[in-house]
Amino acid sequence: LSLAGYIQACRGLMISAVCLGFFGAVFGLVGMKCTKVGGSDQTKAKIACLAGLIFILSGLCSMTSCSLYANRITSEFFDPSFVAQKYELGAALFIGWAGASLCIIGGIIFCFSIAENSNPARRGYAYNGATSVMSSRTKVHNSVPDKTPPKHFDKNAYV
Repeated sequence: LSLAGYIQACRGLMISAVCLGFFGAVFGLVGMKCTKVGGSDQTKAKIACLAGLIFILSGLCSMTSCSLYANRITSEFFDPSFVAQKYELGAALFIGWAGASLCIIGGIIFCFSIAENSNPARRGYAYNGATSVMSSRTKVHNSVPDKTPPKHFDKNAYV
C-alpha cells in the first residue's frame, strides 16, 4: 500500500477489467446460439447483449488504466524539474491499448449480433431425383433391343 495513488488506481482498474472480462466471457458462452444453456433465442440474444456491454466496460477499464499510467509517465518524462528515475512507454502499454480496443470492438459486435434479420429466409432448392430416366444398372435387358430414342431429355438425363 506504499505505492503511489495512480499506480493503485491503475491496478484496481486492471483487476476490475480482468474480472469483467471473465464474466463477459461466461455470459458470452451462455448467450451464443450454439449452446443449449440459456433458454429461447430471445433470451440468448439479451444475454449476448449483456455480454457485449460487460466486454465494453472491461475494455474501458483497461483503456483508462493504460492511459492514466501513460499520462503520468509522459508528464514525468518531459518535466525538467523531476529528478527521480524516468520511465518510457513500453510494449506492455501498447499491448494493453490494443487489447482494450479489441475488447471494446468485440463488445460492440456482441451488442449488434442480436439485431433481427429483416430479410426473409432463403428457400433452398429441393432435389427430387431423376424420375424419367432409368440407369443402365437398373434397366431390364430384353432379348429385343430397344431402338427408339428417349422421348425427352432434361438436365438429369446424363447425370
